Amino acid sequence: MLDLDGLTPFLDRLADAAAAAIMPHFRTSPDVENKGEAEFDPVTVADREAEASMRRLITEAWPDHGIIGEEFGVEKPDAAAVWVLDPIDGTRAFITGLPVWGTLIGLTQRRTPVLGMMAQHFTGERFAGNGTRSWFTGPGGAADLATRACPSLHEAALFTTSPKLFPGHEQNGYDRLEREVRLARYGCDCYAYCMVAAGHADLVVEAGLQPYDIVGLIPVIEGAGGSVTNWSGGSAAAGGRIVASGDRRVHEQALEILSAVPG
Repeated sequence: MLDLDGLTPFLDRLADAAAAAIMPHFRTSPDVENKGEAEFDPVTVADREAEASMRRLITEAWPDHGIIGEEFGVEKPDAAAVWVLDPIDGTRAFITGLPVWGTLIGLTQRRTPVLGMMAQHFTGERFAGNGTRSWFTGPGGAADLATRACPSLHEAALFTTSPKLFPGHEQNGYDRLEREVRLARYGCDCYAYCMVAAGHADLVVEAGLQPYDIVGLIPVIEGAGGSVTNWSGGSAAAGGRIVASGDRRVHEQALEILSAVPG
């Protein structure tokens, strides 16, 4: 079994290394490459330098651990412990100067997310969790995180990265859900999930995610009292179509709509 208490300070070491690599490039008009084919999928030197820095630390400290990263792929994916890294989740926000991007750091034990952090280096905020407890550090000090009560979709605030994120039947399912909620907001990337964990919003719904987009966020939301599943109610650790919520009641109501969408 992993010693999560012993590993928790390592999250901050990784976040510090990522911050040192990223912040010299934020709001400096860095060169942007497009690694996509059908659509624009930007990457910058900050993405690559940050992931490389975190990988070096992991390899030095825990040589038997595996790594899955957005920029440099997979090492030892069958290891009992695997780190899952997204150096800049929200690169589109990053290159347009918006501080809703973040560094995502996750740790899985036998493919189950057990430790995670989202670090927003410009604001100095870090949201972390171990699945049973979640906590915040930032300019306002340190605090435990807790989701808020929300018994009904009609009272819920919903986030998604873009209303154009969903193809075909998925768009119809998302539109049905959005019509039921009180408020919908777009474009907040990983920051949206942390607002659910902190009790300021109620739902995040997305599709087309990779493991590095979500693994680091699952222990944060679950540790704050929330839920993260795929649209069928199963594990979200592999990515895909994701719903995250602060209240199990509104989660179940969202699943009633989303689980009917063809896979």
